[in-house]
Amino acid sequence: MPIQTLKREIQHSVAVVTLNRPEKRNAISPAMITELLQALDEVESGPARVLILTGAGKAFCAGMDLQALKDFRSHSEAEITTDARRIASLFRRVYGFPKPTIAAVNGVAVAGGCSLATLCDFTLAAPEAKFGYTEVGVGFIPALVSTYVVRQIGEKRARDLLLSGRIFTAAEAQAMGLVNEILEEDRLMPRARELALSLAEMSPVALTHTKHLLLKFTEGEINREIELAIDASARVRKTGDFHEGLAAFLEKRKPEWRGK
Repeated sequence: MPIQTLKREIQHSVAVVTLNRPEKRNAISPAMITELLQALDEVESGPARVLILTGAGKAFCAGMDLQALKDFRSHSEAEITTDARRIASLFRRVYGFPKPTIAAVNGVAVAGGCSLATLCDFTLAAPEAKFGYTEVGVGFIPALVSTYVVRQIGEKRARDLLLSGRIFTAAEAQAMGLVNEILEEDRLMPRARELALSLAEMSPVALTHTKHLLLKFTEGEINREIELAIDASARVRKTGDFHEGLAAFLEKRKPEWRGK
C-alpha cells in the first residue's frame, strides 16, 4: 500500500519522517496513525540509528483530524475504546522507541501534535512554533499525554497547560523543559541533523540500553496510568459536551456547553 500521509528518507544513519498533510496542517488521521506505526517499525529494524520527526509546510501537527473524529458519534463503546487504545499505542511507541528520537517543530504543535513533540527524546523548535494541549477547548481531554507531561514538567505546570488548553510559545516551552533548543527556521533541520549525527556516533547498544533503563524506572506506573487515561478518553467521547465541541469546531462557531 502506498504511503499517503508521510515522507520518509534515510541518510547517513539518520531517518527523517515528515508528517505530510500540509493542507490539513498535518492533522493525525487514522491512516497517519497506521503509517506512523509502520514507519517506526521500519526505522527500528533498519540501518538508521536516530529518528527525526518533523512536519511539512508551516505546521508541525495540528492534532487529531476532527473531521475524521466526527464519525465516532455513531460508534459503539467498544469501537471508541479500541480507537483510544490505538492512539495510546502510537504515543507509547514514540515514547518507548529504542533509538533516539528528535522532534523538529517547525510550526504549530497542538493537541496530539504537541503530544508527539513532548514524547520525543529531544525537542527542537523554531521561534515561531506554538504549542498547546488544547483538547478541553473542543470538549475532549488530553488524557493519554497527561502522564508524560506531569513527569516532564511537574503537576502544577501540567495543570496549568492541561486545564487551560492555552497556546504557549517556544520560549515558554523551553523555560518549562518541554523544548531543548530554539533555532531560527533555516537552522532547525540542519541542527536536528547535526544532533542526530552526533547521537549516531554513540554506541547504539549503549543508547538502547539507556533508553530501556529509563523506561523501566516508571514502566509500571505509566502502564497503570495509561489504562486510566484510555478509559477516561473513551468515556468523554460519549458525552454531550464532546459532541457539541466537535460540531462547533467543524461548523466554525462557539460551542454551547451543556455540562453533560
